[in-house]
Amino acid sequence: MRGATHATRAVCAAAAVALAATGCGGGGGGGGADAVLSSSWGDPQNPLEPANTNEVQGGKVLDMIFRGLKRYDPDSGDAQDMLAEKIETSDSRDFTVTVKDGWTFSNGEKVTAKSFVDAWNYGASLKNNQRNAYFFSYIEGYDKVHPEDGSEQTADTLSGLEVTGDRTFTVRLNQKFSTFPDTLGYPAYAPLPRAFFDDHAGWLRKPVGNGPYQVDNYTRGSQMSLRRWDGYPGDDKAANGGVDLKVYTDNNTAYTDLMAGNLDLVDDVPAAQLKNVGNDLGDRYINTPAGILQTLAFPYYDKNWNKSGSEKVRKGLSMAIDRDQITKTIFQNTRTPATDWTSPVLGEDGGYRKGLCGEACEYKPDQAKKLIQDGGGLPGGQVKITYNSDTGSHKQWVDAVCNSVNNALGNDKACVGNPVGTFADFRNQITDKKMSGPFRAGWQMDYPLIQNFLQPLYYTNASSNDGKWSNDEFDGLIDKANGQTDTAEAIRTFQQAEGVVRDNMAAIPLWYQNGSAGYSDRLSGVKLNPFSVPVYNEIKVS
Repeated sequence: MRGATHATRAVCAAAAVALAATGCGGGGGGGGADAVLSSSWGDPQNPLEPANTNEVQGGKVLDMIFRGLKRYDPDSGDAQDMLAEKIETSDSRDFTVTVKDGWTFSNGEKVTAKSFVDAWNYGASLKNNQRNAYFFSYIEGYDKVHPEDGSEQTADTLSGLEVTGDRTFTVRLNQKFSTFPDTLGYPAYAPLPRAFFDDHAGWLRKPVGNGPYQVDNYTRGSQMSLRRWDGYPGDDKAANGGVDLKVYTDNNTAYTDLMAGNLDLVDDVPAAQLKNVGNDLGDRYINTPAGILQTLAFPYYDKNWNKSGSEKVRKGLSMAIDRDQITKTIFQNTRTPATDWTSPVLGEDGGYRKGLCGEACEYKPDQAKKLIQDGGGLPGGQVKITYNSDTGSHKQWVDAVCNSVNNALGNDKACVGNPVGTFADFRNQITDKKMSGPFRAGWQMDYPLIQNFLQPLYYTNASSNDGKWSNDEFDGLIDKANGQTDTAEAIRTFQQAEGVVRDNMAAIPLWYQNGSAGYSDRLSGVKLNPFSVPVYNEIKVS
């Protein structure tokens, strides 16, 4: 996702209305199982519909208020059964799903097979305009409910889904996809209660899920308050009374509030504080590998980036970036220069290929200048790197990248940063295809598969293909890999597809990102999962 992601994912006026605010404020003043903690956060781009959220901030909330068929282990990232009692297949194309008994939504409604099938049909339907619709494209009948050629949909439900019992349903895919069950921990596949369909506007104001927390209230631009659901039937119950997610437009301010005792948890330590955080927090500072890759994406709907020679310009820009220097000086080694388009978290057995990018990801200023000249030069003589300035210390690294490019090209105006005030506005501009040059495109994995680092980002019309890159060879290799039942063979084919991304420099890989967090002495049991998200339900307040 989550176009950070992801990363990670426009909000209509009605959806921006506050969720029946009944109170604000930080975490509870006392300790114990009922105490509330406070954590830094940013407003999500869209309302919290599971199939319409593909960015990190909204994803954090969905991970707290929903549980799906699978859940990714907070330590290993492995896909483990959650609401799935079993998922059976004999051919990697037809699956029978049995839902565990005893699960309900927080409004008391029973979670059934129909809860999943209705949710997936809603998410796939073109008329509902869900950002994550693409995740249902593997299911037979998607071309009828969500035609990609601009024609009207001719069906309202996926022919590949069928409810066969109160707790059973079948899924028929349009091709073999051996790892399909492992994708089902992604929030887009969450079940939905009847209230979502019967009173959609009401549900958007106050979402109802089946996870360990419930939404209490939300004031956009201020705070979302979640409280423990005492009736939650899972074995990962909340060890605290709730979480107040406080909106910050500058994570330096969040860090200051943490140090002043006004905030309990910062889940992204700002770059400006990385030199001090060890002394400030000691063992209350977390720095751990995560499945996150930062890249620069390009708007291929702009003719300047989709013409002959433009791949040379992109490669030249990549070779003009001194990744080693930036990760050491700006990020204090909490980032590692990227040499491929996945993440070391996958491991070599999972598809990570150290050095795949080759010299195109090495700092070679002379070659960079020549490549850009051979490719026709920078469009308009200058590149503007667009980024959101409210979270993630992006200004510091964008300025550093531009300084590196300018030094390599001998032109102090060749590259400039182009800040957008908020993450939501930034995402809206991307969604509306308003980019004219490279833009920040960090990716936080949705599930730990090489497929997730490639298909959602680079497959034609994929859900997070924000630059609208399209390549027939890449698409064909992805289709082939998805149809291979031997995991090792499929991974090798995915790696071939990644080679096509490399040869075209479809996006510039910058660095692999660690998860970082700092927390107050009120908290214990704080950790980040492999997606760099705090495991909120395990945090204790004392």
